[in-house]
Amino acid sequence: MRTAVVIGTGLIGTSAALALAGRGVTVHLVDHDPSAARTAASLGAGTCDAPEGPVDLAVVAVPPAHVAAALAEAIGRGAARAYVDVASVKGGPRRELEARGVDLSTYIGTHPMAGRERSGPLAATADLFEGRPWVLTPARETDHWVLNLALELVALCRAVPVVMDADQHDRAVALVSHTPQLVSSMVAARLADADESAVRLCGQGIRDVTRIAASDPRMWVEILSANPGPVADVLSGIAADLEETVEALRGLQSADEDKRRGGAEGIEDVLRRGNAGRDRVPGKHGAAPTRYETVAVFISDQPGELARIFADAGRAGVNVEDVRIEHATGQQAGLVQLMVEPRAVAGLTTALRERGWALRRQ
Repeated sequence: MRTAVVIGTGLIGTSAALALAGRGVTVHLVDHDPSAARTAASLGAGTCDAPEGPVDLAVVAVPPAHVAAALAEAIGRGAARAYVDVASVKGGPRRELEARGVDLSTYIGTHPMAGRERSGPLAATADLFEGRPWVLTPARETDHWVLNLALELVALCRAVPVVMDADQHDRAVALVSHTPQLVSSMVAARLADADESAVRLCGQGIRDVTRIAASDPRMWVEILSANPGPVADVLSGIAADLEETVEALRGLQSADEDKRRGGAEGIEDVLRRGNAGRDRVPGKHGAAPTRYETVAVFISDQPGELARIFADAGRAGVNVEDVRIEHATGQQAGLVQLMVEPRAVAGLTTALRERGWALRRQ
């Protein structure tokens, strides 16, 4: 691939353009808002100049509701040899293109499973897709060379290709992406009118659950409008679980011993099913999930302290697999949780204590 046009310079489009431009591809940028395209160009994502002729690949990175129209226009004027979109839903746009009578032999729907809570070109990064799954949904009429060009796009963005049926993809993202966004937002909404005394007690758990609730509502209305059925199906199952959980909690309030016992069993059941589901979430680099041990270190909120912890762990020959930070309420301090292989715990604990770190007892 030597040339490409990116149509839509938001977070995903600009990130893809940055990755391609950084690897020597000449990228042309198009957006209905010229200032967004100019911003992307100023970041090094490409040029706003029109290409002299058809490019190798057109990447359509517009909201789902506008994907079919943008693709039909680009294909109709012969903008590229091949076309992909990066929308988070796949079945609807393809069916709309079919209804428009568009020749789909040069098109393949794709979806990079990456994003951020922020949107727009200024939130873009060239490494946004690195190591992340990138779904490809070829159809019977998709030419083989078009699939190969899409695979080259994925490789240049350092993502991991995953081939799926379009409707299977939409059901999958309803479960692992779209429903979690709504659930996170609903939990966060409980905080909007909560007493200040309650909000001040927020810890890492509520921060984890509500992190993605910071996402742009307008963007998510567009995404969910394109995939409402599968999301509603998943939420229906969650609603049934919620009803059973509420009933179990009411049982725990009862003076009747049998009801309390039944309530405890119901709560334990939902928690154990949660354990089982969480254990299926892929681990590092998409491999089977691995259980790590945690070494918790007290840290002051000062420049360079976090870097010093990592440096001391490195000197001890320990690879930190993951990290979490809990900030202390009302204090310029916190707790860094270093996740490491179980066999590394003893050596890391000894090394950190020798270097003056205070560790929390586990």
